[in-house]
Amino acid sequence: MEALVTRLNQICDEQPYVTSWYVKNLVSGEEAYRGGHIAFPSGSTRKTSIMMAVLRAVNRGRLDLNESILYEERLREGVVSGTFKFLTPGFSISLRDALVQMIIVSDNVCTRMVMERIGLDEINDFCQSIGMIDTVHRTSVPRPDMPANHKLDEVTVISACDQGLLYDLVLQGCTDPKAADKLGCTMQQCAFAIDVLSWQKLRTKIASLLPADAKVAHKGGTGKRGRMDGGIVFRNGQPLFIITGYTDQVPLNMPDGMPGYVSAFSTLGRLARACWDGIADAPAKAA
Repeated sequence: MEALVTRLNQICDEQPYVTSWYVKNLVSGEEAYRGGHIAFPSGSTRKTSIMMAVLRAVNRGRLDLNESILYEERLREGVVSGTFKFLTPGFSISLRDALVQMIIVSDNVCTRMVMERIGLDEINDFCQSIGMIDTVHRTSVPRPDMPANHKLDEVTVISACDQGLLYDLVLQGCTDPKAADKLGCTMQQCAFAIDVLSWQKLRTKIASLLPADAKVAHKGGTGKRGRMDGGIVFRNGQPLFIITGYTDQVPLNMPDGMPGYVSAFSTLGRLARACWDGIADAPAKAA
């Protein structure tokens, strides 16, 4: 793990902006991080905890994934991300489908649908209950005119370690009822969450340099100050590692003239690729 940590830090040190990461080797159980408990703007990586808080509420009987939600005109006002804002209001979808759209294309019309049923207090209670001590959810949908120099207390914040903890518990919860219970969910709900995260269509960050057929259960984000991503990477059908990465103070343009976001994408992709190359599969069991 030491050589891998050195390589990850080298990738970060090459850049003029701030990068934080968390990695867990799921073969050995080893963990490492850089600035792991520093709060960063979450971007849409916050939506993983929103999804899990909703599933907890479903498990408690307060929400129903089959609930029908009407797409109203007001729901697309001020929305920047996703596809629903381009569609004609007047049709209905289920809460389950709104969750899926919120994750796989980061649709903020659907996020608004979800948030009107869960609320910030309940999401923050969920995060605190599982130990996400650096995380604070502050907005339903970020305002579109947020300046690039906004303060941290104007947005939802998450640390790399907090997001790594969340993914670790969700993964464990697929097979360990105690881990699922800590999330307030069932093992079936944890497996559903992994499925939804693996349907992610936006693969420009941690998945960008991995083999095209690599399974990556993840959720990325776009912020005014940087880019971010995190999730679970599988190889040969088995979970190989968890990685979360956050960039901040990313310049509009890099010294070579390329857009800053392109560099952030590349950095996150290189971090994940270094883990892919540096973490060996578990030895095959003897027959």
